Amino acid sequence: MNSASAPNNNWHTLSTEEVLHRLDVSATSGLSDKEAQQRLDTLGYNEIVEQRRRPLWRMFIDQFSDFMIVILIIAAIVSGIIGESHDSIAILIIVLLNAVIGFVQEYRAERAIAALRQMSAPNAQVRRNGKLLKIPSRQLAQGDIVVMEAGDMISADMRLLQTNALRIDEAALTGESQAVDKTTAVIKDPERPLDSRHNMVYKGTLVTSGRAVATVVATGMGTQLGHIASLLGGKTSSKTPLQKRLRRFGRRLAIVVLAICALIFATGLLRGESPILMFLTAVSLAVAAIPEALPAVITISLALGARDMVRHNALIRRLPAVETLGSVTVICSDKTG
Repeated sequence: MNSASAPNNNWHTLSTEEVLHRLDVSATSGLSDKEAQQRLDTLGYNEIVEQRRRPLWRMFIDQFSDFMIVILIIAAIVSGIIGESHDSIAILIIVLLNAVIGFVQEYRAERAIAALRQMSAPNAQVRRNGKLLKIPSRQLAQGDIVVMEAGDMISADMRLLQTNALRIDEAALTGESQAVDKTTAVIKDPERPLDSRHNMVYKGTLVTSGRAVATVVATGMGTQLGHIASLLGGKTSSKTPLQKRLRRFGRRLAIVVLAICALIFATGLLRGESPILMFLTAVSLAVAAIPEALPAVITISLALGARDMVRHNALIRRLPAVETLGSVTVICSDKTG
C-alpha cells in the first residue's frame, strides 16, 4: 500500500486507476487475506468505537443529582432529625419515585439504542484472493474490493469502480430524502460537498437499486459516520430550559427560605424565646416551604410525554429531553424536509 495509511478526504478527485494504485490493490482479485490482516492490524477494525456505557448503579445515582432533589433529601434528613418522621418518609418516597421513573426511562432507551446499533450491516461481499466471499463487515480493510446490490447497507466509505443503475439512500448522512444516482466519473473539485460526491458511497447508507463494485477508502472511525460519532462523543450534555428554570427556582427558593428562617430565629431570640425552640421552628418552616411534590409532578408529566412520543416511534433517552420540543420557537428546514 503506497499511501493509504495517510488520511485522504479527496478520493473523489482521483480516477479509478489512481485510487487502485494508491491502495495497492487489484480490482479483479482484491486483497489477499494476509494483506487484509496487516491493514487491519495497522488501521484497526471497521467498527464505530462506542463511548463507555454508564453502569446501572451510576445511572441510578445520577437521578439524584438535580438541585431540587438535593434540597428534598436535605429536607427529609432534617425532618427526621426534628422528629417529623411522617414528613421525612413522604419526602423520601417522592424522591425515590422520581429516581425510579427516570432510571427506568433511561435504561429502556439505552437498551433500544444498543439494539439499533446491532442493526448495522453485519456482512459484506468482498473479493479476496480472487474469490468472492462474504465476511463480517468489521473485517473490511482499506483497499478491499466490495460488491454491492440493491438492499445492501454500505459498510464503509468507498470509491466506486463500476456502477449499473446504482442509487443510494443517503438520508442518514446528508438528510437528502430522495435516493441519489451514483457514477464513477471523476469530480475535480476537492471541496465538493458530501451530498454531491456522486462517485463515493458512505458507511450507514443504503443501496436502493442497481449494482456496483467499489473499493474501501476509509473504515471505522475514519469514515464520515465515524467522524460524526467522534463529535457526539466529545460533546458535553447541556441542560434543557426546564432544568435551567428549576435550578434557578431551587436556588432562589433556598436563599429566600434560609433568609426567612434566619429572620424568624433572630426575632425569636430577641423576644427571649428558647434557642432550641426557635431553631426547631425555623427548620420546620424551611421544610414546609419546600414543594416536595414538584419534582414528582414534573417527572410523571415528562414520563407521560415520553410514552406518547414512543407511540410515534420517537426514542427519548433522558426524560428532560421531552420538554425541549415544547421550547422550540423556530424550525429551519431545507427542501428535503
